[in-house]
Amino acid sequence: MTPRLTVVGTGYLGATHAACMAELGYDVIGFDVDEAKIAALQAGKVPFYEPELPELLARHVAAGRLSFTTDIQEIAEAGDIHFLCVGTPQRPDGYAADLRYLFDAVDNLAPLLRRPCLVVGKSTVPAGTAARLAERLTASAPAGTAVELAWNPEFLREGFAVADTLHPDRIVVGVRSSRAEQALRSVYAPLISAGVPFLVADFATAELVKVAANSFLATKISFINAMAEICEATGADVVRLAEALALDPRIGGRFLQAGLGFGGGCLPKDIRAFIAWAEELGAGDAVAFLRDVDAINLRRRHRMVELAKEQCDGAFDGKRVGVLGAAFKPNSDDIRDSPALEVADTIRRAGAAVTVYDPEAMPNAAVRYPELSYADSAFAACEGADVVLHLTEWREFRDLDPVALGAVVRRRRIVDGRNALDPERWRAAGWTYRALGRP
Repeated sequence: MTPRLTVVGTGYLGATHAACMAELGYDVIGFDVDEAKIAALQAGKVPFYEPELPELLARHVAAGRLSFTTDIQEIAEAGDIHFLCVGTPQRPDGYAADLRYLFDAVDNLAPLLRRPCLVVGKSTVPAGTAARLAERLTASAPAGTAVELAWNPEFLREGFAVADTLHPDRIVVGVRSSRAEQALRSVYAPLISAGVPFLVADFATAELVKVAANSFLATKISFINAMAEICEATGADVVRLAEALALDPRIGGRFLQAGLGFGGGCLPKDIRAFIAWAEELGAGDAVAFLRDVDAINLRRRHRMVELAKEQCDGAFDGKRVGVLGAAFKPNSDDIRDSPALEVADTIRRAGAAVTVYDPEAMPNAAVRYPELSYADSAFAACEGADVVLHLTEWREFRDLDPVALGAVVRRRRIVDGRNALDPERWRAAGWTYRALGRP
């Protein structure tokens, strides 16, 4: 019998997981307390930007395989397997993860579970969270021990979430019984048969995989950005340095591009939560280096402001600055912890008139940073600019014609915060080109 799936939480992770599980052939119901979000999803519309997802979601909603509700009783009665995709943001009062939404979801769902089922956590959490949730499930569910918990971390990259769900590098599950393992093997059978590795672990290991992976990636990004600082002090070229390092198969080139650093809703808050959790365990020394990783990442933003100031002859007062990019990365409208917007707002507060353009993220940016000005094109954002800042590496910006853009700016000066533009092409068009970590 094909299991019926539900997804609790229909944000970025939940909406993507729900649509992809429908694509694998399951009937899926998504649940959220946000009525506006549910109304949009039920109408086949994705309330955020993610390539490929709108078509996938609309197709399965129209076919009746995928639906959304605000009625938790409905999903409790319908589901055989419930995926928890609730956010775990950084706490406002410190580094630790805020788990209240996750615990609230379990506390609301558990008393309605009257028959055997599997609850599967996908949220990023400190190790030990799953064990606590398992106890709450057993204590609160009328079906008692017939309700089991498993942990199945997600490894999605914004901009590639559909591909990462349907063609993942690996599937990791933390389970306490063969019944839970077999249930998840059944759910992911189409992927396993396609050769995707399926790794079975205990709760703590499954919880650690995601945060360990993110910590490693953050460390690699901050390492090359630390080398960029050295390059700036010595006159070396960090792009050439990274190319040489990448040829070593032990190192590789992925996540080795120097620039403005990482942001978004995962890497920054995950490494900070990891630090906080390790310190609570008395193992803080083991991940103390992550504080340096975080600090290096944040320093790149300050250095970007300094470079922009240099190109404005040492002062922002009365200067116009055109900013290309608002999202924390391309192919996304996510502005959480966006380096681009932090740089733009810092420069605005220093006295410059700052105008921002981003292909997808401006509505979100305008809500979070209403004091900034926004334009409907790269050319409009850069009109009359004393300096142009390239802060999010959208393909649209890489393809810009520097000659044409040069016709609308006041001075042809550009600072490439992502090392993604062709310096010679821009210099040949009469621009002064500067970049992080390059002479």
